[in-house]
Amino acid sequence: MDIIEIFDKFPTHESCLSYLEQVRWHGKPVCPYCESDNSTAMPKEQRHHCNNCNTTYSVTVRTIFHHTHLPLQKWFLGLSIILNAKKGVSARQLARRLKVHRNTAWRMSMQIRKAMCERGQRELLQGVVEMDETYIGGKPRKVMTSDGKKNTRGRGTRKIPVVGMVQRGGKVKAEVIKRRKLTFKKLASLVREHVDRKNATLITDEWRGYNSMYKLLPHRTINHSVWYANGDIHTNSVESFWALLKRGIVGQFHKVSIRHLAKYIDEFTYRHNNRDNKNVFFDTLERGVMTA
Repeated sequence: MDIIEIFDKFPTHESCLSYLEQVRWHGKPVCPYCESDNSTAMPKEQRHHCNNCNTTYSVTVRTIFHHTHLPLQKWFLGLSIILNAKKGVSARQLARRLKVHRNTAWRMSMQIRKAMCERGQRELLQGVVEMDETYIGGKPRKVMTSDGKKNTRGRGTRKIPVVGMVQRGGKVKAEVIKRRKLTFKKLASLVREHVDRKNATLITDEWRGYNSMYKLLPHRTINHSVWYANGDIHTNSVESFWALLKRGIVGQFHKVSIRHLAKYIDEFTYRHNNRDNKNVFFDTLERGVMTA
């Protein structure tokens, strides 16, 4: 949905609340604190009173909208802007479009990313699966580091490695590698976790970290020093995803902390995996109200 459709479908804060209540409770409010359905509506306060634990609550409790003081319509608009931004939206840009403070926009975007989390999804990749790694971090300002070591590019860099797997024509899985330990053991565990090894063929480049993948599943390689595609043997799909991810981080966010990098990766994988989903806005809202 675009912002015009949101204004038409959700013209007021009350209409947004009514929709969330229908999605979360299906017409029967349940207390988020004691899970009792014995409650009384408080129309003026737009809340409900639980007769079991004697607490008042609204539909936003324990959701991505919890403790917000903004009209829900702005949240819906912010969600639409983020979902429709192919390369992402910075907090300052979101703040300008929603007329809110940049810190408010940053919190909104981080809460929305909770609903876009892909790490809990267990759908395995099948068919032709391309696997590759990239490194996230800014361009070094100096040739030498403070400890006298040379700043290098590629796999010798000191940036944060991110491993991605793309089912050709399908979904993508990406994960940040902690402590910069990119080993065959770690790569193999990712393949076991995300790939249906009985119904998949893995394609990678010729880096030595992938040399023993043939022990897990059929494995083919492409030598990038010679060519980037040899018929159907290539990693162009995952390389395209990396290009979009890096353009977003460099061009929109400019800098992403290691602490939150996984959340930004989830945002890009979620948009990619739902690029053909016409109901992605409503699906994300549903995930948002079910997120504690």
